[in-house]
Amino acid sequence: MTDTFDFLVRARRLFAAAMLVLAASVPPTMAHALIEELINDRLKVGEAKKFGLEVTAAEVDAAFATMAGRMRRTPEQFTQALAQSGVNANTLKAKIKADVTWQQLVRGRYQGSFQIGEKDILTAMESKSDDTVGYDYTLRPILFIVPPGSPESFVDGRRREAEALRGRFQGCDDGIAFARALKDVAIREQIIRSSADIPVELRKVLESIEVGKLTAPEVTKAGVEVFAVCAKKESAADNTPGKRQAKETLFAKRFEEKSKQYLQEIRRRAMIEFRSAER
Repeated sequence: MTDTFDFLVRARRLFAAAMLVLAASVPPTMAHALIEELINDRLKVGEAKKFGLEVTAAEVDAAFATMAGRMRRTPEQFTQALAQSGVNANTLKAKIKADVTWQQLVRGRYQGSFQIGEKDILTAMESKSDDTVGYDYTLRPILFIVPPGSPESFVDGRRREAEALRGRFQGCDDGIAFARALKDVAIREQIIRSSADIPVELRKVLESIEVGKLTAPEVTKAGVEVFAVCAKKESAADNTPGKRQAKETLFAKRFEEKSKQYLQEIRRRAMIEFRSAER
């Protein structure tokens, strides 16, 4: 209770100071929205702590690294890019921590509301019959190893090697045998992924690649990775992208409703504490 009150006092002071700094270059409505977002994030983390939920620094760093990987950069490169744009990486990490913690809290508190039945899914799919076919992909991850702490020039070199392999890869049998002979390249175990269980972005990537070809290189914590698409077959009728998307859409809608409701409740409670303390 005291922590929440102290934060609201600090937040109001920060808001006043920020308005003075930002007034010359940022519209008042935007400045207000910036501060409101900071307040919301702090309240979310504080509420989660009451229930023993707290995301560790290692988990935040992992999420940050994943975000960097999606942009085909190492965490260090991503940090530099953020700095060049005037954004402190720690600010983004604080936002990640608040969002991840909040998702865990809302999911736990309103778990029953997120049980989506078959009837709900089918109803949502009625108007979207253009995405009913799903596929199971057989993939072989191929990793061009990059030792920790390697300079960016080394990473770029490994990326070029991966692109070269991609250009001459003509099939999984011969291609994987050739890749095994390359220096510091690891061929991982075969995996099978359904298009219904992967993000839309990755699904589009796999749909555009012929069987026997490689995906574009992607920088990860371990190195530069590509995936060989070794097989593609139609999934069972009840496991399609359309069905998965309908379920995800329903879940997102319900989560958003409960999230807003819960946050408003926390803000009202915090404001009552603040006003009581002022007296």
